[in-house]
Amino acid sequence: MTYTDQFLSNSKKIIDLLDREAIERIASELAAVRARGGRLFILGSGGGAGHASHAVNDFRKIAGIEAYAPTDNVSELTARINDEGWETSYSNWLRVSRIDASDAILIFSVGGGDAARGISVNLVRCIELAREVGATVLGIVGRDGGYTAAVGEAVVIPPVDSDTVTPQTEGLQAVIWHLLVSHPAVRQKPGKWESAT
Repeated sequence: MTYTDQFLSNSKKIIDLLDREAIERIASELAAVRARGGRLFILGSGGGAGHASHAVNDFRKIAGIEAYAPTDNVSELTARINDEGWETSYSNWLRVSRIDASDAILIFSVGGGDAARGISVNLVRCIELAREVGATVLGIVGRDGGYTAAVGEAVVIPPVDSDTVTPQTEGLQAVIWHLLVSHPAVRQKPGKWESAT
C-alpha cells in the first residue's frame, strides 16, 4: 500500500467515525447565534488561522452570520504580539470587539489549547474570556481536544492517530466547516455554483 493509499484510507475511516451529534450541535448553536444577532469569532493559529479567514468568508456570505478572525488584520495582530505578547494577543482583540453572551467563538486547533504545557495558550485565554462573558464555545480540534474539548458546548474531535494528527485534523476542519456552512439549519443561500445549476 502506498502512502497515498494509506492516508486516504485513514481519512475515510476517520470520516466514518466522526461524531455526527456533535456536528449537529454546532449547527444548532450557529443558527442560534445568528437568530439572537450574535457574532462568530473564528480563532486558530498556523493552519487554523488560514481556515479561520476562509471560514469567515463562508459564514458571512453563505450563512449570513456576522463573523471575524483576529488574524485577518495583520497590523493589529503583530502590534498586539509585539506590545502585549502572544498569549493575550487574541483575547485582547476579543475584548476590544466587546465579545458578549450573544456571541460565539469557533476554535480550529490540532490540540485545542493546553495552558499547563504552554501549547496554544492564546486560544486558552480566548476560551476563558468567552466563558467569563457567557459566549458559546465551539470547536473542531485534534485527537485529545485539550481545553477546547474540556469546556466547549459543542466540539468535534476527529479520531486521528498520532502519526497524522496535524494533517488529518486540519484537512477535516475544512470538511466539517464546509458541511456546517452548507447545513440547512445554517445556510441562508446557496453558493454561486450551486445556484447556477
